[in-house]
Amino acid sequence: MLLIAAIPATGLSQWTYGTYGVSGTTAELRGLSVVSANVAWASGARGTVLRTLDGGRTWHADTVPGFTTLDFRAVHALNDGAGFIASAGEAEKELARILSTGDGGRHWHSIYSTTQPGVFLDAIVFWDLRSGIALSDPVDSAFFLLLTENRGRTWTRLPPAQLPRVLPGEAAFAASGSSIALRGSSMAWIGTGGGGRARVMRTADRGRTWHVTDVPVHATGPAAGIFAITFFDDSVGIAVGGDYTQPRLAATSVALTRDGGRTWRAAAASPAAYLSGVAYAGSKDRVVAVGLAGTFVSGDGGDRWTQIDTVPMNAVRFHGDAGFAVGPRGRVARWTP
Repeated sequence: MLLIAAIPATGLSQWTYGTYGVSGTTAELRGLSVVSANVAWASGARGTVLRTLDGGRTWHADTVPGFTTLDFRAVHALNDGAGFIASAGEAEKELARILSTGDGGRHWHSIYSTTQPGVFLDAIVFWDLRSGIALSDPVDSAFFLLLTENRGRTWTRLPPAQLPRVLPGEAAFAASGSSIALRGSSMAWIGTGGGGRARVMRTADRGRTWHVTDVPVHATGPAAGIFAITFFDDSVGIAVGGDYTQPRLAATSVALTRDGGRTWRAAAASPAAYLSGVAYAGSKDRVVAVGLAGTFVSGDGGDRWTQIDTVPMNAVRFHGDAGFAVGPRGRVARWTP
């Protein structure tokens, strides 16, 4: 059992950070799923999975037996006991897998794997208890998307002919497991980069038809583009990113939409930083973003930002105004408004 140290960050910070010794984990954490104000799951390198049932005051960390070489960069929890994790890595090296648990992580089952060259799982999310989607980098000029309609028992690839063609070098990023966002029963958005232009691909019918829009986020080079995307409702959304090799680059790292992703505009004043995670903190005006340069907060829906600390974090998620973040060296944090 891991205890969060009551060590608030300096200045205006609203995070309380946890630090861990020999009883915890030092693994890089990138996956994060928040079920409620009390229940959250996290995942990361060396087969690591964490879970809290008390709002982040204590965490239980474990490694998945037989899969300690995998990097679980994405996690989606359905409730306090059932969840899914997806590992990022080259499929041809047997590193692309999806696992599930129904008993809080005491037992894990491998429910999908492939050795198809080019597959590299970036994210996994569910619309409801039965229906979900897993996102992989492109294969044969189209994103490799897996769908399930039976609680993850079986997965089927969405036909590539139904998907938009990708640009040379275009892909999704697995920095925080949040390069895809879902809403309602059928809406999805994918943020891209690496191809010289940041784009958002959106569907309103679970992938049968798609529309693609250029987004004004810095995307020069293979390490740049959109790293995280989220929506407050069916219309209001935000995409963040930049270049992960330049954590403090002064470039456009935030773009906003008010029409469901049909059009995007640059934020009035983006943080001078690469951002890998973003979440609405209880309202469409209050937004929290994280990256290797620290945490940034906006009070006007993402147009203007204030940096509240410089502690590197990878991912952030909220349920209402209850928030969590995870990052390097086993770092976790809970929002303390």
